[in-house]
Amino acid sequence: MTQDIALIVGVGPGLGAALGRRFAKAGAKVALASRRLAPVREIAKEYDASAYACDATDEQSVLDLYAAVERDFGTAPNIVVFNASGRVRGSVTDISVAAFKEAWERACLGGFIVGREAAKRMVPQGTGTILFTGATAGVKSYGKSAGFAVGKFGLRALSFAMARDFGPQGIHIAHVIVDGGIHGPHHAVESGKAEHHLLEPDAIAETYFQLHAQHRSAWTAEIDVRPWVESF
Repeated sequence: MTQDIALIVGVGPGLGAALGRRFAKAGAKVALASRRLAPVREIAKEYDASAYACDATDEQSVLDLYAAVERDFGTAPNIVVFNASGRVRGSVTDISVAAFKEAWERACLGGFIVGREAAKRMVPQGTGTILFTGATAGVKSYGKSAGFAVGKFGLRALSFAMARDFGPQGIHIAHVIVDGGIHGPHHAVESGKAEHHLLEPDAIAETYFQLHAQHRSAWTAEIDVRPWVESF
């Protein structure tokens, strides 16, 4: 059986790091990508992953990323997670065109480019998993959230369109709605336990892994995760 190669695009010390950790634990070779190389290199050391710099909103940067992964691992990744995001908070009357465009590009356009290149490589093989990190804002938007919600709505639409296009060709594509804040190094910890209203990154990452592990006779196209105290 061929070893899994997992590419995580949009890696920080929270969910991105946890995703790499979970797939590495399952025996996959892991590639981590972020806009800035130095921080992701530190994360990669934890589980002997490979680190890359990539601006997901730049087509050539994404093409270079896939080329580097294929060169270093000998083949294209069969698991790709788009975990990057962008947001600008404020009323639509206060957000500049430049700020709105940047947030949309990071949340949605990047997902399109990364997802498209993943699908191009997976379809000829007839297998693979592409997962997109969404948010509550991709299902319902609140006041002053247009600069975040529009990108996440678009990412969700992209995921469903790709699932319908490529699912019948053997590619499992799913959208994960993260409904709530994610616990990270910047949050206080009491008595060694995370704050109850925050999601634990490793617990979220387990859901991603289980999506990848699903049998194709019972694939999930969308799933939401939230702490038990979150109202919804």
